[in-house]
Amino acid sequence: MAQLKIIKGDITKVHVDAIVNAANERLAGGGGVDGAIHRAAGMQQLNAACKKLHGCPTGKAKVTSGFNLPAKYIIHTVGPIWHGGNHREPKLLSNCYRNSLQQAVNYHCKTIAFPSISTGVYGYPLGKAAKITVNVIKQFPIQLTVTMVCFDDNTYRAYVHAAQQH
Repeated sequence: MAQLKIIKGDITKVHVDAIVNAANERLAGGGGVDGAIHRAAGMQQLNAACKKLHGCPTGKAKVTSGFNLPAKYIIHTVGPIWHGGNHREPKLLSNCYRNSLQQAVNYHCKTIAFPSISTGVYGYPLGKAAKITVNVIKQFPIQLTVTMVCFDDNTYRAYVHAAQQH
């Protein structure tokens, strides 16, 4: 079973085997955590590696080197845009976490760090996302240490609450 830790901080500074990037479908870098990861990893190197992956569909996950990050790998996953919850958003968000965890296993990672996927500009309600995230991580059958890296107090509180309710 995966072990969950929740911290507040900057995901680009966390020392783990893999960090997860909340990417867009083109894997082109953008705002929020995606832009921060691209800048910290090395924009040119990471953009070149992402271009070779030919994008990523929502809910799937693809892997690049971590380049200048303290993580060996970056697992890029594309979260769903919130449209009210009736467009498979819960299933797609679950798939983001599950597929990212499976990629970590595929690359022999023991530790992985996630941001809060889809809860920024994609508009997924934070409480609903946190509940899904904690559920997927706690049910993952393979031993991994998973760190949820929360950017702000509100996000941190939502994940702690979801973990306490699980």
